[in-house]
Amino acid sequence: MGTAAAAGEGAGRALRWLPWLGLCFWAAGAAAAAARGTDNGEALPESIPSAPGTLPHFIEEPDDAYIIKSNPIALRCKARPAMQIFFKCNGEWVHQNEHVSEESLDESSGLKVREVFINVTRQQVEDFHGPEDYWCQCVAWSHLGTSKSRKASVRIAYLRKNFEQDPQGREVPIEGMIVLHCRPPEGVPAAEVEWLKNEEPIDSEQDENIDTRADHNLIIRQARLSDSGNYTCMAANIVAKRRSLSATVVVYVDGSWEVWSEWSVCSPECEHLRIRECTAPPPRNGGKFCEGLSQESENCTDGLCILGMENASDIALYSGLGAAVVAVAVLVIGVTLYRRSQSDYGVDVIDSSALTGGFQTFNFKTVRQGNSLLLNSSLQPDLTVSRTYSGPICLQDPLDKELMTESSLFNPLSDIKVKVQSSFMVSLGVSERAEYHGKNHSGTFPHGNNRGFTAVHPRNKTPYIQNLSSLPTRTELRTTGVFGHLGGRLVMPNTGVSLLIPHGAIPEENSWEIYMSINQGEPSLQSDGSEVLLSPEVTCGPPDMIVTTPFALTIPHCADVSSEHWNIHLKKRTQQGKWEEVMSVEDESTSCYCLLDPFACHVLLDSFGTYALTGEPITDCAVKQLKVAVFGCMSCNSLDYNLRVYCVDNTPCAFQEVVSDEKHHGGQLLEEPKLLHFKGNTFSLQISVLDIPPFLWRIKPFTACQEVPFSRVWSSNRQPLHCAFSLERYTPTTTQLSCKICIRQLKGHEQILQVQTSILENERETITFFAQEDSTFPAQTGPKAFKIPYSIRQRICATFDTPNAKGKDWQMLAQKNSINRNLSYFATQSSPSAVILNLWEARHQHDGDLDSLACALEEIGRTHTKLSNITEPQLEEADFSYSRQNGL
Repeated sequence: MGTAAAAGEGAGRALRWLPWLGLCFWAAGAAAAAARGTDNGEALPESIPSAPGTLPHFIEEPDDAYIIKSNPIALRCKARPAMQIFFKCNGEWVHQNEHVSEESLDESSGLKVREVFINVTRQQVEDFHGPEDYWCQCVAWSHLGTSKSRKASVRIAYLRKNFEQDPQGREVPIEGMIVLHCRPPEGVPAAEVEWLKNEEPIDSEQDENIDTRADHNLIIRQARLSDSGNYTCMAANIVAKRRSLSATVVVYVDGSWEVWSEWSVCSPECEHLRIRECTAPPPRNGGKFCEGLSQESENCTDGLCILGMENASDIALYSGLGAAVVAVAVLVIGVTLYRRSQSDYGVDVIDSSALTGGFQTFNFKTVRQGNSLLLNSSLQPDLTVSRTYSGPICLQDPLDKELMTESSLFNPLSDIKVKVQSSFMVSLGVSERAEYHGKNHSGTFPHGNNRGFTAVHPRNKTPYIQNLSSLPTRTELRTTGVFGHLGGRLVMPNTGVSLLIPHGAIPEENSWEIYMSINQGEPSLQSDGSEVLLSPEVTCGPPDMIVTTPFALTIPHCADVSSEHWNIHLKKRTQQGKWEEVMSVEDESTSCYCLLDPFACHVLLDSFGTYALTGEPITDCAVKQLKVAVFGCMSCNSLDYNLRVYCVDNTPCAFQEVVSDEKHHGGQLLEEPKLLHFKGNTFSLQISVLDIPPFLWRIKPFTACQEVPFSRVWSSNRQPLHCAFSLERYTPTTTQLSCKICIRQLKGHEQILQVQTSILENERETITFFAQEDSTFPAQTGPKAFKIPYSIRQRICATFDTPNAKGKDWQMLAQKNSINRNLSYFATQSSPSAVILNLWEARHQHDGDLDSLACALEEIGRTHTKLSNITEPQLEEADFSYSRQNGL
């Protein structure tokens, strides 16, 4: 009995010690594995047999650390109660010999405290190649079990030398917005940014007008004169500090006129004056001086002022002079009338329609030789002064402007008689008679050397102008479409003008009839000074329509884009008909956005209206792109063939107007149009016909080369500029025409149009004016109007609208799509990514280049799939592939 009880008690004690024995065996195995290291790949057990006591509690866990240069870092771990602590790095146990361990007793609890640390070197981190950063973790155990610490990452710290974007200097008007962009150098950890003004730190908390929190950018909401200075972006982390290039900011003030002073006392000359000064405020820091007059004078007696004569001799002198003038006038009139009735001399003016606004060649031939009225037969008249004139000159007088209409470019004139007199012969009392015979090609009166010519008789001019006034003229192109919540695209065919209404811009259950038009009449925007119109005037409406997200308006332009040579502005017409500047395309603005491409400007707007682009050339190297084209048609005379060479602004709508006019008048395009780069260097344009086949064709005399003044080309905002040439066949059997048209600017660019055509319409090859893709479906609504499927668009926005520590957010999306300016505009939008994608849609409406967007996303590290190979149903299933990786 006693023996059995003793045996039972022994067995009970053995059972109570079994967990302790298991723990000892486990600890021994753990120590052995740590001693062997990780070469054999054995892993320590993650748990031990249960035993009475407490799980280890970490008093200190390892922290994230950065290796600076070649200095190793120490990772520490402290836990209680802890029988043993080992480090695991990247899933493998660290060798026991690399651990340094210390043991102590917690006096308050009586529990054993163990502290362990290891060193991690730069070489260890560089040799690790895994899907995530190098990491280490502590595992501690006690009698009851094990506990794991947090994972601590170890990274090599660095800071590159060059800034990804340096701030750029700016000149802004007072109270304008200043935005200085700064993208610090890439670094680990990410660099902190600080702004300096004139080497002094900027504290945005003490100045509410300054904000430095927006993605490292410096924003000054309303510029003050005191904000002028040199700004520097400072980037620093634990490794180094970097300085950006300094940006000079100049806040300028344009001068304004004080109010006019009171009129001065009436002077002896019967005038009084008033003045005003440019001091309210005066121009500062390079601002513009006041425009207009600083002094004004006017008659102070309502024109009734009579200056007193000092003495009777003055009265006699002025009376004698007056009588002499009257006598000479009467004598001249009498002699002129007599000679006109007796003159047997005349001159024939042989050429084409003189009043059509094109170019004119005058050739005068004497009808009869000799004149009995010559006072001295040995004295020969200077016929070069005004009796003979040849050579094409561009018309620049009011008569030309009055007659320059659509019809006058093509229609022949009825016979118009023009009186032409030689100033030399008039001085001898001899008059000459001339007749002008209108023909079927265009021409003008000469300008600049016309002192010997008189104007057209009013009786001949008036009926012609009345006939022109009855002709219909086109004033605008127009298209409309009805759009709702799904949005869409409105396109003006063959003009380069389009309007993109984003999805959601119109509230649900609403729909609007939206229209768009192009002014083809006289431009309402009158250029000031050196400013020129670079685009058509485009109107979109209705004006009272409100959108919840910006729409995109695409306007073509003819500028050779360069910020060094052009200052390009977006302007809007007010309800009063005046034009106001919305912004310069290089400005920072949160109200609208302009993206200038080589041939078009894409504008993000939130209000409808009439818009246009103007340009102010900064240097003589500013270039307008002109489209040059040659059209041909048979003349009324069966042997004649007319060539018309056009030089118009390189916008599709300008060329469409030419095509419409030529189609109406039977003209055919003879060669594919070409681009001519016309510089703002004040040199004129020459157009000449070369290499005409001899013995088959001949050109009318003095019309082989024609010249257009610089101002007529540079500021040509009215009817299309064209030059007419008339060719004549020797025989009716000649049906083929080959020649060259040379269009060149003096000291500038040159283009050659090669004409090789049949003058017979049924044998002529047709040249396409416009691509087919832009001539159908002017209005597209709903998803079919957009290149990016809506489901994919939503996922892109959800991904990039969220800020990312590595910078992979909407700003990177903008940068990869070549949108590097005025990013503060997108920061104010509820979904910056959606607005960026709207801009992408506007830019790629013709090519729909989804590959470019896919490449941009791949560079950011978001996708590996080419969009152009995926259809809409496949996209619903694939969800962009990166959506699965990012949990979208």
